[in-house]
Amino acid sequence: MRRLLDSNILIYATQPSMFSVVAPLIADPDSLVSDITRLESLGFHRIPLNDKLYLEATFKKMTVLPIDKAIINKAIELRQQRKMSAGDAIHAATALLNCLELNTRNEADFNWIAGLNVVNPIP
Repeated sequence: MRRLLDSNILIYATQPSMFSVVAPLIADPDSLVSDITRLESLGFHRIPLNDKLYLEATFKKMTVLPIDKAIINKAIELRQQRKMSAGDAIHAATALLNCLELNTRNEADFNWIAGLNVVNPIP
């Protein structure tokens, strides 16, 4: 099953205690990310240099899905239904429109969305 990785999964990969748990998932060719993941994970103004370098290299290896008009329109529709962050709405819209499972540690943020398959890959 192809999957979209939420930003928190990539951020966990920068933590030594979580790396071994999420690294195989990130390396799997069926794992994709959105441009919003790049923004959320690299956009932190105090990102440590090692984390930045790791994430930049990771994004070069992964398929990064662009945020297009259809995704924005679906994200707007989702945000009109319930309060949610723009990032979460874009993640959900991207997964829905591309028929992808959404892997996130924050299942509760997405469980209300009909048709969205949400999985927490971290035990």
